[in-house]
Amino acid sequence: MMGDRDFRTIIKNAVDSIGKELQIDIDAKDIQTIHLQEVVQCLRRSYFDRIDPQEIERRGFNELLSGLLRKLEYGSEPKNFEIDDIKLKGQVDMLVDDSILLFRAATSELENPYANDVLYLNACMWIYDKTDGIIVYITGDRKETTFSLTRNKKMFEEVVRRVRVLNDLLKEQKTPILEPSVECSDCQYYEKCFMKKKNSKQLSLAEMMGMGKKDSE
Repeated sequence: MMGDRDFRTIIKNAVDSIGKELQIDIDAKDIQTIHLQEVVQCLRRSYFDRIDPQEIERRGFNELLSGLLRKLEYGSEPKNFEIDDIKLKGQVDMLVDDSILLFRAATSELENPYANDVLYLNACMWIYDKTDGIIVYITGDRKETTFSLTRNKKMFEEVVRRVRVLNDLLKEQKTPILEPSVECSDCQYYEKCFMKKKNSKQLSLAEMMGMGKKDSE
């Protein structure tokens, strides 16, 4: 009978295999092609992904949602947007009539879409020359939250600025500045930006304030 550990290993290997097949193929040496995902996330993370990449563990099928959907009937092909001599490459999950759809996993129902998803969707509307976009968040219990957006020029100009910044830094081999966020704690490059992770002794508030018990003499 298959043990619990063996079963988890098989699932992990399957997820890794599917993930590698569906992940965005970025040519680290082609710095004149910048992928949209690289500039809506932390630029430092994107820089390290090209210069000194570290593998990140895939935690489940939620991370594969977009890649799987692109393989379906309404899935799209990647498209380029020319910025001087730089190509910004983006890809949406689905194109239905004149609307762009992105699907994202969520742990709970959201009141507002995540900022990097808004940047991504807005940029895609310019890349694909569409005016309407929809982000659909799906939770583990299949609840859906939908947000509709119309394209915004100033927001896209910020993405274009970040494309130029990342391109320049890759040319100059200069590490981007820190962009602290809640995502930093789970980033594989955490120790490159902050301190080395280690297990430290837990202290009570009293001990931190010097009010703990004194050693008896």
